[in-house]
Amino acid sequence: MGILGKIFTWWDGATIGTALWSARNGTRVGEDHQGNVYFQGGKDVHGNPRRWVMYAGANDASRVPPEWHGWLHNTFEDAPESFLPPARIWERDYTPNQTGTVNAYRPSGAIEKGGVRQSATGDYEAWSPDAG
Repeated sequence: MGILGKIFTWWDGATIGTALWSARNGTRVGEDHQGNVYFQGGKDVHGNPRRWVMYAGANDASRVPPEWHGWLHNTFEDAPESFLPPARIWERDYTPNQTGTVNAYRPSGAIEKGGVRQSATGDYEAWSPDAG
């Protein structure tokens, strides 16, 4: 994306204005494994620290890991790296939201899968207002 795109678009990363504002008014707190950078600076209307994220790539909130989501919403004070539990063997790697991509879930009757639904099994009876 060119310089004009960075000036005027917000959906594919931060605009130049947001990046400059973050560099001037925020303190870098940390970075997650996806390259998203987290900042803190000033206070909100309730007196809590103001926190925000600069995404590495498209602005998609589902790309914020749970530990950083808790920090963004003032669930805990310190950066998550300081008190994360060790990874469990059953934990899976993070997968971003696949909605709208070719990897999105599509049931068997979806148009993208041929649009052919399974036939009814006969275990459904439609409701009728006259049935007593």
